[in-house]
Amino acid sequence: MTKSVDTETMNVQVTLRHSSNHSSIEDYARDAVQALARVYPGILSCHIILDHQKNDFEKNKIAEITLHVPQQVLVAKDAAPAYEPAIDSCVESLERQLQKYKEKMAP
Repeated sequence: MTKSVDTETMNVQVTLRHSSNHSSIEDYARDAVQALARVYPGILSCHIILDHQKNDFEKNKIAEITLHVPQQVLVAKDAAPAYEPAIDSCVESLERQLQKYKEKMAP
């Protein structure tokens, strides 16, 4: 199930695999990636994939976030016992990647 929402800063698409009706998790993920726009306002689009693995009982919630910025695609993926820590970890990783990207693009 995929939902796409355009905000004033970027297009955010959320895909839930092997589950549905997690609107609170979707909202949490959207809010988390909106914070990335403060680090680098030129983000074109964002795709969030939330999945869970049935064979792993400890870190069975997986979050993968793909950011599209000019001339680059940044990806972060993490697994955790719940979606929120996995999303937070991905956002932290993407913040670092965006900082490096921003430094490279500065003249």
